[in-house]
Amino acid sequence: MSRTRNLWVGWLLALPTIVLFVGLGLWQARRAVEKQAMLDGAARVLAARSALPLAAAADPLRARAVDWAAGSGAFDPRGPLLLDNQQRDGRAGVRAYRIFVPTQGAPLLVDLGWLPLAGDRALPAVARPAGTLALRGLLAPPPSAGIALGPGIARGGEGWLLTRVDMAAIARDTGLSLPLAPRVLRLDPALPLGYARDLALLANTLPPDKHRGYALQWFALALTVLVVALLLTFRRPRR
Repeated sequence: MSRTRNLWVGWLLALPTIVLFVGLGLWQARRAVEKQAMLDGAARVLAARSALPLAAAADPLRARAVDWAAGSGAFDPRGPLLLDNQQRDGRAGVRAYRIFVPTQGAPLLVDLGWLPLAGDRALPAVARPAGTLALRGLLAPPPSAGIALGPGIARGGEGWLLTRVDMAAIARDTGLSLPLAPRVLRLDPALPLGYARDLALLANTLPPDKHRGYALQWFALALTVLVVALLLTFRRPRR
């Protein structure tokens, strides 16, 4: 009876563990597929560069899509928004955003590029380009927020410091009268404004290959637990 009871207890522990590991593996596999699809879509968009109006940034049906867009407008007078914990070439820094009000369409965040942080973490100044400007670039979802802890936005320097890009929180805390578009304009690096930047979509986050690797690890762990449970189940009892 003792062996039977131990086997039941073992399987009651093993089965949820296997289900958990398989679930984590499937989640990583789905993230790999989603990110690969985003990269493939971005490659096609960048090859064609057929520009949509900036108003397309607010299209709710394309909130997770990638498009090339162009249009004119002016930067809002509010201060900059600096996304913390952004790495570039092994250096710590921030990604600078400003609110842009296009001639037509909802206000949207414009990614002006990356700036380094000094050792004392003093926030860099971010100039506001003046006048009516013609912008172009890649409309894309904001950087992945990860696990949302805390408000995500706080006053810092002449603007705001962000730990994640939360459009609703940004619109609320900056006092915008209109909601922000759900997508960000990644400025064409060829434009003569802004800072160090490129159009890489997965900077500071895991690429598809990493997700595939983690998925294999979780599936391997699930298989290991199953094999161990089977070996213990069919092992001959000691006499």
